[in-house]
Formats: sequence, structure tokens, C-alpha cells
Amino acid sequence: MWLNPVSSCFPNLKPYSYSSATPPPPPTITVKALMAMKTTEESDVGIFCYISQLPGFRGILKQRYSDFMVNEVDTEGNVVHLTNLEAPPEVVKENGAKTQDSASKDYSAEIEKFRSLAGGEDVERLEGLISQINSGSEDGVMPIVLSPDYDKAHRTAVHNFFKENLKFLVTDAVDGPDASSKCIRVRLNSGGQNGRGRNSKKRKERGDKPFDSRGTDDWSEHVAKFLRFHLYKENKDTQEALGIIGKMLGIQPRAFGFAGTKDKRAVSSQRVTVFKQFASRLAALNDRLIGIKVGDFCYVKEGLSLGQLLGNRFTITLRGVVADSEDTIQASANALGKQGFVNYFGLQRFGSGSVPTHLIGASLLRGEWKSTVSMMLEPREGERDVITEARKYYKETNDIDGTLRKLPRHLVAERAILQCLKKCPGNYSQALKAIPRTLRMMYVHSYQSYLWNHAASMRVQKYGTDRVVVGDLVYCKGNETEKVTGIVSSECVDENDNDENCDDTFDPSHLDDISQTNIPEARVNLVKAVTAEDIDNGKYTIDDIVLPLPGSRVIFPENDIAAVFHDLAKKDAISLTESVHNVKEFSITSVTGSYRRVFQRPMDFEWELLKYIDGNIPLVETDFEKIAKTKPVNVHKEDPTSVNGDGSLHDSIKQSECSANDIELQKRDVEGEDKGEKLPQVESLGGTNPQGTQIALKLSFTLPSSCYATMAIRELLKTSTSVAFHKTLN
Repeated sequence: MWLNPVSSCFPNLKPYSYSSATPPPPPTITVKALMAMKTTEESDVGIFCYISQLPGFRGILKQRYSDFMVNEVDTEGNVVHLTNLEAPPEVVKENGAKTQDSASKDYSAEIEKFRSLAGGEDVERLEGLISQINSGSEDGVMPIVLSPDYDKAHRTAVHNFFKENLKFLVTDAVDGPDASSKCIRVRLNSGGQNGRGRNSKKRKERGDKPFDSRGTDDWSEHVAKFLRFHLYKENKDTQEALGIIGKMLGIQPRAFGFAGTKDKRAVSSQRVTVFKQFASRLAALNDRLIGIKVGDFCYVKEGLSLGQLLGNRFTITLRGVVADSEDTIQASANALGKQGFVNYFGLQRFGSGSVPTHLIGASLLRGEWKSTVSMMLEPREGERDVITEARKYYKETNDIDGTLRKLPRHLVAERAILQCLKKCPGNYSQALKAIPRTLRMMYVHSYQSYLWNHAASMRVQKYGTDRVVVGDLVYCKGNETEKVTGIVSSECVDENDNDENCDDTFDPSHLDDISQTNIPEARVNLVKAVTAEDIDNGKYTIDDIVLPLPGSRVIFPENDIAAVFHDLAKKDAISLTESVHNVKEFSITSVTGSYRRVFQRPMDFEWELLKYIDGNIPLVETDFEKIAKTKPVNVHKEDPTSVNGDGSLHDSIKQSECSANDIELQKRDVEGEDKGEKLPQVESLGGTNPQGTQIALKLSFTLPSSCYATMAIRELLKTSTSVAFHKTLN
């Protein structure tokens, strides 16, 4: 029943032809045929091989989202945990200076001018706001939100009115009551009269960083301007959690900085920064937040940005383990710790739906703009009804406004395309450029990853996993900065890995910092091809081997593996050395490229066998549960039990009446048991056989931010990591 790791690692991959003949055009795949394709499998994206020859065993990945815990590792090597929910004492602003231009001035003329743009209710709101500011109570001034506005040109006129006439106020747009409307929010400008505009001093000083610079006015000069806190979340992606917090605080999502996104279907802890917000305000939210907690507050001088982390610490529990003996599990676990795994880009990189991101990337690289738009907008199988209805409605009617009203807001790419097509009908190239840059570049990076995976598989198949060969690429010895030359793409990305949402769509909130793939000039030479002399000297090991993600400033291996990149690209009618169109960002020759290790060993690797009976009881304590055991924590009034059967703060379906303080881990020491003991062969999982003892394998390890934990689990189990496969086991 077990796979043969090497001999069968290319069952579907045809031999490469290394001829330089002009390749045939890519196979014609209609959009309809593409939509009917099955969900992406590992073999579709070049994932074939294993390092060890050991047999695998059965285990369920993410049976419960609390079985997958992710803790960020900061740049100093510290593992981030939520340990304290209390806010530190605040430093009060020492001077009582008021915002410029706002105190004791008559704005009757400006208000009358505003009346020509807005209705009576909005005028009254503005009068109330100015009156409150003039009264001297700036500390408690709350923003006002104007009436819903469906006309963008009118909204622009309102924004310009405030810029020209009431410079002590700033405006932004927030979502309206329906998909096609926006509301303008008006608030006090903490930056004063000269704090606005693209060329303002404030913008230049902050280096065009994306954080929202409108913090509180009541800020002491002796306090660092950023509040750093630890964000703990359950079954939510990072952007979703910060969006909820931002709405409660009345600030925009860009006010927050973080080093990387974390899995949605997981329990995770990470660092976040926010500009000029008091810890007491955030700490007060804990009583209202569901599935989210914030704590461990401190004030720092700089905000976090993507990529500022060393990696992530994973604690993964595989339930329902079935193997021939404990020896099988022990041998496989030890082999993973010692030998590591093939450092593939995991399935999350390519999406979970019927249109893999690398196919969209290939279409972009060929310059097929209309076809790409069709791939992204056509109805697909496996999506939620509301999305399917919106896609079918557009296909049948071409009614963009009606489709936008039906299309959920998290479908960022689709909405951006439609909004651009509304302004520029038929301009498909411009419509694709309207997609947020990080998201649209993800498609090209996905195709690079597709090529890399296939090349890595061929490297393992042809040359094995125990030696360096002439022509392999390696990082030069003594390089201390190699970790920054690869694309940031970690297990933190978890597109649509969610039982409740099978949409094959891509939300930028699920992405890492995949846009920062350019390699500084000085670092390109840190990679070299291995020579015969290097091998004779024993200078390099398999841990040093890297492969390129194709781009304009990378080199390819000086052996047969280089042909894999070019031949696969040729079959897709793509050249890795020249572009067929002039849109630079969709051209692989305009992407710098990077390098990635072929083999990766988990760091600080630990494993433990656990026995349990009730599948509804968590086997590992979360950060929040550890806090709850030592100090009572207030919970949401609609959720008096504090946790559900998943050991979580909330869930849509309660499966247990346990509370955080009542959870008892069902661990049992297995170290003293005789080796070779047969493990129980369970027939059912998840608590349906409450009298039968089941086995779980708990794994703890750290990976760099460029690695996927699911690929480590794949090496261990020798089975697919696809969500669909593990659903069949559950």
C-alpha cells in the first residue's frame, strides 16, 4: 500500500527531449474544459519524490484546526506566544497643544459651500463635528460617516472640498450598505494643516510605507509611535482578524504592519504593529473579540513589514494514526528529523480550485489577456452558490454593475477586473493590471514555482538525495544573507484550506510577501555551479544545493536539470529568455528571479505519540488556554462556555460543553512501552468510536519562512497533502 519514493516518482512525467527545435503551440484548452478539470493534485505541479525509502503510515492532517498551531519566530530567534492580555500603564501626553487651524474659528462659509455638495443630514453631521472640535474636546472626537454615495466623481469632489477648505480634517472611503456604494468618513487630522498630499513631508519621512499615519492626537513625545502586540487567532486568516480589529478601532487595515500571514485553518500567534494606538484601547477589545485575542503590548520605534521574521514554529497533531508498528512511526519520524524533505512549493501555492494559479500565470506570460480574464471570471465547479450565481449572471448578461452587487467582496481579483472593464470596455490588459500588484504577481510567481518543483523532482530522480554532482548550484560558503534571496512563501499561506469554503479564489490576505522577489545586484554572485574540484575537496553537501526560480538575473544548473526549466516552458509556448509582449510585470524576463534550497531539514525537531479516546478533546494546549488556566478570562456574552469542542474560543457549531479551564489533555507516556507494539487498528475516527483508544502523533519543528510544513508532513506519511484527500480520511 505504500509508495516507492524514487522509482515511482515520475509516473506521469514524460521523458524530456533536449532538442532546440521550435516547440509546438500549447495545447488548446477551452475555458469550459478548464473549469471541468479536477482539483489540483500534487503530481499536477511537479511534486513527486521523497527523500527516505521508508514506508509511510496513515494520519489525518488538520482534522481540527487546533491540531495545526503556528507560532512566528522573530528576527532574534524568539518564538512568539500570547502570554499576557493586560495593557501596560499609559504615558499621558504632557502638553495640551491643539491641532492647527481648528480652535475657535467660524466655518460658516465653508459649511454653506459644503451644503451645495451634500444633503442636510450630512451638513448637520459636519457642523456637529466642527462644533465638538471648537469646544476643545479633541481627545474624544469621533469620526463622522456621510451618507452612501454611488457616484465616484461626486465622492472625489467631496474629498477635494475637505482638502481645499477644511485642512484640519481628513477623509477616506469606507464600504457602503451594498456592494456598489461607498461612504466618506471624515475625521480630525492628527498631522495638522500640512499633513496631507502625496508630496507632503509626512509621506516622505515615512518612506511611502503603507501604514495609516492617522493615529491618536493624545500622544506623548516620549513614547515610541508604534504599538506592537501579539495577535492570537483561531480559524481566521491574518487580514480577516486585523480587519475586525480595525473596524472596532475605527482605523483602516493599512494601519497594521506584520511580518507574514498565517494559516487560516490553524491556531496561530504572531507580532503586529499599529501606528499611535494605546494598548488600553486594544486590550479592551478582548472581551468583544471572538476567536481573536491581543496582548503582550509594548511601544516600538518602527512598524513591522513583510519578511521581518526568521520563520515559524509548528506544532502539528496527526490524528487517527494507523501503522504496522510503533517502530514504523519512530523510524519515519527520526528520518524526517535527520534527513529532512524535498523543499517543494506546497499545493497552497497553486490554489485549491479548478483553475490553478500557475495556469493563469502561463496565460499571462503568453500575453493572452482576454483568455486570462475569461479563466478568472467564468463559472467554476465547487464554489459556493452565491459565487456561482454571480459568475453565471455575468456570463449570461454582461451586466457589470449587477455582477458587482452579487459578487462577494473577498473576490478581490474578479472585482478589480470588472470595475476596470466598466471604465474601459474590452481593455483586458488594463483590467488585469487593475488587480492589486501583490495578487497579480502571485500568478507569475506560481508559474515559476511550477517549473521549480518539476526541476527539483528531476534532480532527485536523476542524482538522488545523498550527493552533490558537477553542475549543481550552491550557495557560496561564508554567505550570511542567503535566506533573503528566495521568494517568501511559507506554510503561512493557506489559500482556501477551509472545510467550509471551497472557493477556488485568491484573496491577497492569504499571501506572503511574494512581490519582493528582486535580488540585489551584489547577491547574484553568491550562487555558483559546483566543479569537479569542489567535489574532490568535499566542500559542499546536499544541504547547499539550490535551484533557481527563473528570472532575468539568475543562473541555471550546469547539468541536465537546466533543460527541465526550458523544456517545460517551451511546451507551454513560453520563453525564459525573451518576452512576446511589452507588459513588463507579466514577463518572466522582467522578474529578477531567486533561488531556493532543494532539501530542507526541520530545526529543533521533536515528536511524541499520544493516546486519546474522545476525538472532540484537544490534545495540545493553545496559548490562550494556558492563560485561561492561570487567570479567568472574560468571554463573549453569546459564548459563555469560552471554548467549543475544538478547544477554541468560538466556532459556528459547538461540539462540546468543555470550558478552557476544564480541558484535560489526554496524553499518555509512550516512552516506556515496548518497541514494536502493534498500534490499534481503528475503523472510525473523530469520536464516533468513543470506547476505542486511538493514536496521535504530535510534531514540533521550526522552518524558515520559505518552507511549507505540509511538505514535511508529506515526507512523513508518504501520502497526498491535499485537503480533499484528508477529508476522505476524516
